[in-house]
Amino acid sequence: MWKSVRRQLKRLVLLLLLAFIALQCWFGGWVLWYKHHNPEHTAFMSRSLTRLQVHNPNATLTHIYVPYNQISNHAKRAVIGAEDSKFVQHIGFDVEGIQHALKKNLRQGERVAGGSTITQQLAKNLFLTGSRSYGRKAEEAIISLQLELFLSKQRILELYLNYAEWGDGLYGIEAASRHYFGVSAAQLNGWQASRLAAMLPKPRYYQRVGSTEWLQQKTGIILRRLDKVAIP
Repeated sequence: MWKSVRRQLKRLVLLLLLAFIALQCWFGGWVLWYKHHNPEHTAFMSRSLTRLQVHNPNATLTHIYVPYNQISNHAKRAVIGAEDSKFVQHIGFDVEGIQHALKKNLRQGERVAGGSTITQQLAKNLFLTGSRSYGRKAEEAIISLQLELFLSKQRILELYLNYAEWGDGLYGIEAASRHYFGVSAAQLNGWQASRLAAMLPKPRYYQRVGSTEWLQQKTGIILRRLDKVAIP
């Protein structure tokens, strides 16, 4: 009897392992596809549209894709400076940033900082849910490694800027530039780019309430650091 149980357990473990490998291959296949093709939408965008259509069946998302060379260098520097200052150096993870976030969370007694890199945020936005479970974080880490392995830093940043959320149903740097400033992403100046970067942690909130003292201070900090930020 116990031999039969052990055989069944071995089969189950093998099936789970094969399923896990198949899932990573599926993610890897999409990452390779995104090397030369743009996603029609992301997992995050799909959830957002579903949420909006609960209240308005005719709701749509505002999203305009622009290539890397049509995005202001101010915007690239501002977002890297605000979200992931070591973006051009790391391989998907900022170890010091993670350690700092853990210390801050321990001091506060709750999760107040995440330490996620641009690559990790892109992995989550493209494929995953907003869950904070260890399983989801592990999957995020694996996809982040695939993104860094198969895509250039320039391509990762291009995808991030084009699929980041900047308001309720508002996605991508081009749509955000037009919505908030009436200019294209290529025309963003340093202050405008810094303001958009400062909004990223809570874009729907700042879309709703507008400028706050904290947002003004954060914008100023990002703006002062722009010239020191390296871009791919």
